[in-house]
Amino acid sequence: MKSGRKQGYLSTWNKGFQAGNNDGLAKGWNAGYRLGRSQGIFAKIGEAAFPLFSYKVLYVTAGIGDPYPALDQAIIDALSKVVTGVFSMSPADSVVAAAELHQPDIVLVLNGVSLSVDRVDELRARGFRTAVWFTDDPYYTEWTVNIAPHYDVVFTLELNCVPFYQSVGCKQVYYLPFAVSPKLYQPTAVEPAMQTDICFIGTAFWNRVRYIDQLTPYLLGKRTFISGLWWDRLKNYRQLSSYIKLGEWMPPEETARYYNGAKMVINLHRPVVDEMNRIGMPIQASSVNPRTFEINGCATLQLVDARSEVAQMYEPDKEIVIFHSPEELRHKLEYYLTHEEERREIALSGYKRTLQQHTYVHRLHQMIAILIQN
Repeated sequence: MKSGRKQGYLSTWNKGFQAGNNDGLAKGWNAGYRLGRSQGIFAKIGEAAFPLFSYKVLYVTAGIGDPYPALDQAIIDALSKVVTGVFSMSPADSVVAAAELHQPDIVLVLNGVSLSVDRVDELRARGFRTAVWFTDDPYYTEWTVNIAPHYDVVFTLELNCVPFYQSVGCKQVYYLPFAVSPKLYQPTAVEPAMQTDICFIGTAFWNRVRYIDQLTPYLLGKRTFISGLWWDRLKNYRQLSSYIKLGEWMPPEETARYYNGAKMVINLHRPVVDEMNRIGMPIQASSVNPRTFEINGCATLQLVDARSEVAQMYEPDKEIVIFHSPEELRHKLEYYLTHEEERREIALSGYKRTLQQHTYVHRLHQMIAILIQN
């Protein structure tokens, strides 16, 4: 190799090496800073802790596959930190016999779809108080409307479903959103393969398909990751296919790792009008989904579509970022992708608020307080 060409080659290599080294150092510093700050926040706030209620709960799991087993465990763990007695079982078990054995103050059922209402009626006939916590309101009210009246107490994660259940004769109905398990969704380091600019995990409902189709030109130029069912019905699927993990329901543990690896996570709520829903009557959804808390629990910037309850949970532009259209989402993605410090501070503030107010220990403490007082 001639000396001039060699020197040019070495110069180019050195510049590339230096640029790569600087980029790697910056990424390493940012990741380390985020984790260090997160650990400091957790050390200061810690896990939610309350005096135990002298109260016994027989908890009946949802009895459904993913993601319910992880949710059931989060609720059981939280109950153990707020009451003196917790007994759990599946809806396929002998629930009435277990109630007779343990004599709980409440039989709490998650979702309620898998437990026969005849057994709920039998529990009440034997003097046991019952409660159900509906997990998918308002999307399956065609089913839940026939379940709710069999329970003494109804909890729903959708505020607008409270008057709906009251209208069918339920006397005690309370709004109680879901939350996060800090053991499962927490800030952590992940391998480079999981590190992305923009992440979206969830089923391809048609409103989500429309958003992603419109954002395709922008997403193609970024490190984008999309995962879930039915994404092959995108108009631009061929262009985006290399960015998509298709046809799988991602386990919570893996989801948390992808959240941690992303600079930003999009949270686009499920639509009320969709062929997959079973809605008995039109109910406008205003409350947030569980992902709202799970994303923020990983100290990652969350961009969420506008729902009225979002601002009740997190302060917009300080702890979460709200968008109203694909155009606004693209603008905000670009802004926060290029404003590292702002992005990081909002994510950390959202994480702090989550630990302070939005864990399952907070929710179950609130639930038991309601049950005792009413």
